[in-house]
Amino acid sequence: MSDSSLSSPPSTLPSTDRPDVAARLRDALIRAAFTADGLLELLGAPAYAALARSETVPALRATRGDTPLETLVRLFLLQQPVASARVADVLPVDACLESGWLVRAGGHVEGHAGDSEDSGGDLAATVDVRPYGGPDGEDWFIVSDLGCAVGGAGGIGSREEGVVLGVGGASTTLAGITVRTPVGAALDLGTGSGIQALHATRHATRVTATDVNPRALHITALTLALSAAPAADLREGSLFEPVRDDETYDLIVSNPPFVISPGARLTYRDGGMGGDDLCRALVRQAGERLNEGGFAQFLANWQHVEGEDWQDRLRSWVPRGCDAWIVQREVQDVTQYAELWLRDAGDHRGDAAEYQARYDAWLDEFEARKVRAVGFGWITLRKTGAAEPSITVEEWPHPVEQPLGDTVRAHFERLDYLRGHDDAALLTGHFRLVEEIVQEQVGLPGAEDPEHVVLRQNRGMRRATKVDTVGAGFAGVCDGTLSAGRILDAIAQLVGEDPVLLRDRTPAQIRLLVQQGFLEPAG
Repeated sequence: MSDSSLSSPPSTLPSTDRPDVAARLRDALIRAAFTADGLLELLGAPAYAALARSETVPALRATRGDTPLETLVRLFLLQQPVASARVADVLPVDACLESGWLVRAGGHVEGHAGDSEDSGGDLAATVDVRPYGGPDGEDWFIVSDLGCAVGGAGGIGSREEGVVLGVGGASTTLAGITVRTPVGAALDLGTGSGIQALHATRHATRVTATDVNPRALHITALTLALSAAPAADLREGSLFEPVRDDETYDLIVSNPPFVISPGARLTYRDGGMGGDDLCRALVRQAGERLNEGGFAQFLANWQHVEGEDWQDRLRSWVPRGCDAWIVQREVQDVTQYAELWLRDAGDHRGDAAEYQARYDAWLDEFEARKVRAVGFGWITLRKTGAAEPSITVEEWPHPVEQPLGDTVRAHFERLDYLRGHDDAALLTGHFRLVEEIVQEQVGLPGAEDPEHVVLRQNRGMRRATKVDTVGAGFAGVCDGTLSAGRILDAIAQLVGEDPVLLRDRTPAQIRLLVQQGFLEPAG
């Protein structure tokens, strides 16, 4: 069975030349409570969560009535034909037909009380329109191809090469970790449905969005217009090709086509380069496009190659003149990885022999490259003038608290502080214990002293770190009042230890607690 027999070509898209219609459509959607909060209230938490997994049956069961909100959910989220008369009660039908948001489907919608045979036929949506709550409660709408709002275990709704997906877990992860300080210029590489560009319009004076897929640029324009956001400078091309030589940015973000695959079947996920070369190229080229102090933040996949340290592989990607913080969030062996993306494309629902052939091709590719596993995570660069940039590569698969943008920014601010303070300067510094840090003592029941003490964060990265009794006592006293040296002198007197020796051996522990965000410089 061929791909073409499993899916129809993407629909004709609404016009981007009718901002007046987009504004009227937006007003109608909000008036009917077609918002993130409105959907949750209508569908209930289980059906709402199922919809985010591309499972539509619970939502279909929850929208059997004929309220305006139920009509819109069936039309735009569930891609069901709806009687024209019913849609006309909610939307400016003539304008939506003229500009391409709706088309006439023909036929009669069965099973809905109140529908009449002479209702003017049925209407269908040409795109998926999904409510999305902005960080400050904005009512935004993400446009994507029909049946492609999210991926998931069921696979995408189309196998057309240029299909444009909506917002999935990767998109929201990147949006959550992005530093949101006001900037002059932001660049979204591989914009897709436009979610990262939409976020950037809140805090960037100028937003540029690029994509190799012209259909994605068209849909990004629709997303911005329907969300009442400022328009972006939309450019077609791969990676940094659409960017002029003299253009630099304060923020670069990208959820690129990072999938390591044998060939480039689907534009939204397959970059067309061998192995993890696309992610490497993206990271290495970003340095020269950043203004001083600017951030570049990416999601990426990377290969775990036999005989090579994966951390060394990623360190080699970091461009000169940039600090880097790279976090590996997940690792999959090559069979898990191949199965994940075969299901993403819906191959598991097709011909068994074709599925097996595709699976074999993935494993052949990995075997040829001596790849044993694939890592997924976040890469953040910051352009710095430091003589010795700091590169942190770590594995952190544990739950974190989103959004993390402020945590990411604070991480680099702490790097600046530590880079500018040697051990002697640390001892003259004043520190505060960060809020919502708890202490856990671990040991055998009844033991007089704990085997070790753990400090744990309840916010941000939610790290945990072991400390000795001196480190725990030091952290507990830090309220910004006394210098680190005076606190250590007091601890030395309390435990009967030489204060000079304690001052010599403790700065390394202080440095670690500051670097990991347990302590912060006071003032």
